[in-house]
Order: sequence, then structure tokens, then C-alpha cells
Amino acid sequence: MSELNPFKLYLKKYINTISGLQAFQLMRFGTLLLISILFAKSSLSTQAIGEYEIFLFITALFCSFWINGLIQSFLPLFRNNKTFKNKRAKSPEIFNAFLLISALSLLVILVLLIFNQSLSDLLIETSSIPFFKLILLYIFFSSPSFLIEYIYLLNNKPKFILIYGITTFPVQLVLVALPAVLGYSLEWCLAGLVTTSVIRYIWLLVLLKQTAVFQLSIAFIREHLHFAYPLILTTLLGASANYIDGFLVLNKYDRATFAIFRYGAKEFPLILLMANALSNAMIPEFSNPEKFKESMTVLRKKSAKLMHLLFPVTLFLLIFSPWLYPLVFNPEFSESAVIFNIYLLLITSRLIFPHALLIGLKKTKIVLYATLVEFIINVSLSLLFIQLWGIAGVAFATVIAFASQKIIWLIYNKKKLNLAVNDYVPLKLLLIYSVLTIAVFTIIYLFHFQ
Repeated sequence: MSELNPFKLYLKKYINTISGLQAFQLMRFGTLLLISILFAKSSLSTQAIGEYEIFLFITALFCSFWINGLIQSFLPLFRNNKTFKNKRAKSPEIFNAFLLISALSLLVILVLLIFNQSLSDLLIETSSIPFFKLILLYIFFSSPSFLIEYIYLLNNKPKFILIYGITTFPVQLVLVALPAVLGYSLEWCLAGLVTTSVIRYIWLLVLLKQTAVFQLSIAFIREHLHFAYPLILTTLLGASANYIDGFLVLNKYDRATFAIFRYGAKEFPLILLMANALSNAMIPEFSNPEKFKESMTVLRKKSAKLMHLLFPVTLFLLIFSPWLYPLVFNPEFSESAVIFNIYLLLITSRLIFPHALLIGLKKTKIVLYATLVEFIINVSLSLLFIQLWGIAGVAFATVIAFASQKIIWLIYNKKKLNLAVNDYVPLKLLLIYSVLTIAVFTIIYLFHFQ
């Protein structure tokens, strides 16, 4: 018998659906970071970079909440729904999820076409949204493509998640950043972004042919929507931190300040993306009652590993961000460092996952109610703090609001579901790291930014 390839042995031992999805999100983060750095180093003006951020802001504003809600709700419904009770080699659920996302993409495009000028006046106070046609194309092709990595996850193919990422993210980097490096206008960069989304869309169509049954089911779409709408509203309200922050800054300050804010208000995507990857990968596990206790133990161990990795990174960034920002980007973005440091504090509540249990159990109403509380707190504090501390105040409001949401979920799990927090959260480790992080932040904030 021939020996197994060492690389295959490594993949078998260390690459699973959780680590595969986390690696994919790392590639996404690295690509976005490199594009930001190359833009800052290129001949693009700060205003042009601000327009690029506006492009991403608008597409996220109108699409990310329902895409995330539909995908999160789809994860526990795959192979576990009332419509398709007989398991098949290929999945009709995947095809209907694709149809639903595609239909909502077209609906968003229609809304933007009808209300283009009104939305432009409201959001950015201009006569029309910049690069409007490219935005519409990007929405159509990119929205359904977010299914790809989750189709691989649900079919237990982590290797293909990696192949997909390794193939498409370098293409995105070249097509988006290279025009700026060569001195071309922002329009060429955005055209490259749209082209990347077309490539991913074609990949999705091929994947659907391999994994999906092309069978329209209104019953499943209704079931999906019934379960998804609380999560769509939850994601919409939960994402209000970014939307409200951006909206307030964009309407109170100029585009250059907006770019400075956006370059700081990134929460260090490594933390956000890896945490979301762990949460989404665990949701299907909590939909299986027989594996629920085992899944809580797995979540606790995986959370602890993330804390050991991401808290030290956070401490390093807190200390050195005032010097790194001007070096990595350019001196015009020095003010972004203070916003970045505030957003780093989100890690203290980001790395706990009570909502993964709730979504897996299909307890979506409490997920929505807690997020509504977060929304109210975020709006109230943002309006107050922006008057007191400017764009830094908006960032502080986001941190406080997000923590309140997680606290409500933890209390509900304990009081209503009798799920001890320590069974799925490494509490002592979280407390030690959180106190240390807040202490370091306070020292840097007082001595460097004041």
C-alpha cells in the first residue's frame, strides 16, 4: 500500500468545515486589506478612495442584511425541513435558496432604479449615486455568489472551500488593485470588482449543476422565508452599527473624513470574519438534538482557541496602531487609528456565540428582540456621543450597543433554556483577556490620543 501524501494527511487532520471556512474568511480579509493598502499607496486621491468606500457601503447597506439572514436561516434547514423529507444525493433546497436570493437581488435593483435620486439625496447629498450602473451589476452577480462557500460547507467539502478561495481572491486583488497601481481611474477598479463577481457567479452556476436539483418549490421558499424573516430583521438591526455610523459621519462631515472614518471603523476584519465563520459553521450542528451537548463543548473549545489567537493580536494592534496606520496607509489616515482602536474593543463580546445555539434551535424571536435593543441603544448613544466626541463617540456607541445584545442572549439561554454559560463560553479566559484589553486600550487612548 502506498503511503499517503503528507499534504493530504495534513488536510485530513487539520482542515474541517470550521477551519476551512475560517481560512476562506482569512483570505477574504487579506484581499480586502491589500486592496486598501494598494489604494492608499496609489495615485488615487482620498476623495476617490472615499467613493470606493461609498460603493461598498451602499451595496452592503441594501444587500448584506437579507443575504446574511437568508444564509444563516438556510444552514439549519438544509436536509432538515418540512418540505423535502426524503434525502437525495443532490439538494433541491440549494436551488430554491439560489432562486430566493436572486429574486431579492432583482428587487433591490428595481428599488434602486426607482429611488436613485431620492436615495442619493438622503445618503450622500448628491444628484446621483456614483458609479450607479456598476453598483447594479455588482448586486446582481455578487449576491447569489455568497452561497458558494456554504454549499461546500453543508456538503462537508472543506478542501473545495480552500480551492475556491485560493482561485478567486488573487483574481479579485489583481482586477481591483492593479488599475489603481498603474494609474488608471477608480472606474477601472470598480469594473474589475464587477468582473470578479461575474467569475464567481459562473462558478456558482457550475456548482449548482453538481449539487442541486433544479426543482422549484414554493412551499420550501415559504418555509425558508418564515424562518428567515426574524434573522433578516436581526441582521438588518445588528448591522446598524455600520450603517448608522457611516450615515451619521457621511452627513456630518465631508467625504475625506468619511474615508478616514471607514479606514478606522473596520473592527479588524480578521476578528469579525473568523468569529462569523465559527458561528455559521456551528449552526447546523445545534439543529441536531442528539449532538447538542457535544456541540456546546466543541464551541467552547473552538472559542478558547480563537481567544488565544485573536486577543494577543488585538493587544499588539492597540499598542502599535498609532504608528502602523501612517506607515501602512499614508499620513492622511493617522486619525483613523483612534477609531480602529475603539472598534478593537468589540472583541470582548464578539468571541462569544449564544446566538449560534438559538438559531440552531430555531429560537429566532429572541434573536430579533435582543438585536432591537441593540439598535435602540446604538442610535441613542451615537446621536449623543457624536456631539461630545465626534467620530470617536460614534465608535464608542457601537461597542456598548453590541455588548448589550450578547448579554441578553446569554441571559435568555440561562433562564429560559437552562443552558449554563460556562458550558459553551470559556468565561475565565474571556474575563482575563477582556480586562487586559480594556486596560491597554485606556492607557494608549489617554497617553497618545488625548
